[in-house]
Amino acid sequence: MSLDWTALSDGELATLSIAGRQAAFAEIVRRYRQPMFRLSHAFLGDADEALDVTQEAFVAAHQALSRYDPNRSMQAWLTTIAVNKCRDWARKRAVRRFLSFALPNDEQVQSIVDEQVPIDDAAGDRQELDRVTRAISTLPANLKEPLVLRTIEGLSQAETAEVLGISQKAVETRLYRARARLLEKLGNR
Repeated sequence: MSLDWTALSDGELATLSIAGRQAAFAEIVRRYRQPMFRLSHAFLGDADEALDVTQEAFVAAHQALSRYDPNRSMQAWLTTIAVNKCRDWARKRAVRRFLSFALPNDEQVQSIVDEQVPIDDAAGDRQELDRVTRAISTLPANLKEPLVLRTIEGLSQAETAEVLGISQKAVETRLYRARARLLEKLGNR
């Protein structure tokens, strides 16, 4: 008899995964891959980087599964891991940009050309979404994180506070500031 993985709770899936049932962790990935990708994409502003970070986050989650508390929301736990991976990725990106100044000029030009939006991706809605995503990704981490968690991922104010390790009032304040800064950035076309 086969288990119906979709009917199991996150805690049951975690326990089975720790016991070596690969299908249990595959179900966790299936449940949370879209929210994790959206989160990473909103943080980083680049779909390819977001996919890499999402994969890194799931690998890290699998390795740390024995530390998962079944009384806690799996999504909040995975979100914490993903936020930390996004922070790490952003630091690495900053180092790469700094070191890219040492490249010869023709390589610098090629790397700049490669990062441009393809011409065939010119649909109005898609461009606007990309513009907003890029604007969000340029916000400072302390403003970007609560904005992404609350507005894109739909976490409650309490869950966002728990993931970020700050008070609910701090979440509220940072959301206000993030929205104001984002409106500023988007107003400057």
